[in-house]
Amino acid sequence: MAFFRQYIAPLIVVLIFGLALIATSARIFLPNEMAAPAPIEEMAPTSNAVSFTSPLVYPG
Repeated sequence: MAFFRQYIAPLIVVLIFGLALIATSARIFLPNEMAAPAPIEEMAPTSNAVSFTSPLVYPG
């Protein structure tokens, strides 16, 4: 157990950190239109929207 705690666990932590660092650094190499955050648009309600109720709520 000491071997795992001294060698394997820190190695896993460093590998996860390295993977996260590579994933976040990859934005540098993307084209400008792909590196920007995705746009957030408000969804307009449609006229044929159906109202759903929870099956756990019983009327009456």
